[in-house]
Amino acid sequence: MESSLTRKNIGIIGAGRVGAVLGAAFVRAGHRVVAAVGVSAASKARAEQLLPGAALLPADQVAAVADLVLLAVPDDVLAGLVRGLVETGAIREGQIVAHTSGAHGLDVLAPVTAVGARPLALHPAMTFTGTAVDLRRMEAGVSFGVTAPQDLRDLTESLVADLGGQVEWIEEERRPLYHAALAHGANHLATLVNEALDRLRDAGVQHPEQVLAPLLGAALDNSLRLGDAAITGPVSRGDAGTVAKHLRALDAVAPESVPPYLALARRTADRVIAAGRLRPMDAEPLLDVLSSSGQKEGSAQKQVPVVAAQRGGRRKAKGTGGKP
Repeated sequence: MESSLTRKNIGIIGAGRVGAVLGAAFVRAGHRVVAAVGVSAASKARAEQLLPGAALLPADQVAAVADLVLLAVPDDVLAGLVRGLVETGAIREGQIVAHTSGAHGLDVLAPVTAVGARPLALHPAMTFTGTAVDLRRMEAGVSFGVTAPQDLRDLTESLVADLGGQVEWIEEERRPLYHAALAHGANHLATLVNEALDRLRDAGVQHPEQVLAPLLGAALDNSLRLGDAAITGPVSRGDAGTVAKHLRALDAVAPESVPPYLALARRTADRVIAAGRLRPMDAEPLLDVLSSSGQKEGSAQKQVPVVAAQRGGRRKAKGTGGKP
């Protein structure tokens, strides 16, 4: 096994929230971040705080002095950056070139592979603030979605262990699905929580974060442990009248919140019905409310009422058209 006990000289291209924190975590493990790219004032300040020993250089010079080049840039600019580094001759044979993108795998690194460098997709499944807070969170253990050539897997496991993480091997063709799942779970969760905070403020709640913190903490913990059995609330009980009141209240105060509420309520109904927690016949009044409210929206995509699929035969109602 190739060991990361041979400490690496690391170059960080993109001293943003992810790159600077991972660089600091590598330094904490005994590696050296010798150089970094920091263009904006925020990136330069972050590098100064988290990577105090690193020289701030142009991207090609950072790559030239590093054994391990870490590309921590937005997904849509990654391919162009890789091509540019290869064209300038900054990438050399035997060098490890890793990116932190969740959506991309090894294909985007094909140009570096062509010149003899070793490609690695190394995505931390965590949301970053770009501060020392992230380092404390990483100490608790973070999973990394990794795609790597077979001959680089042992070294990759050592590097991830240095970061205090665990490896989850992701096949190349499944990285978009892997990343979609994380974005759906984390990014949309943040949007959902902020929607809930706003509606509580509309309802006159003075400290909505205090109201939500224990509720959401318990809901997340229960969901991770119990799956669909953790779903509670009016949809799981088939309380059509309560859901109708919710929709009227939202429409009066924040009509923009109605479509996401409906979409999540429909999906929640799908899951509790499929799990056998709500009988299809008991769900029909609820599904009628959700369908009629959806039609009132007048959305561009006219949806077939969910309940219509059920009336052709109760046996088909079990999944309401979607698998959990």
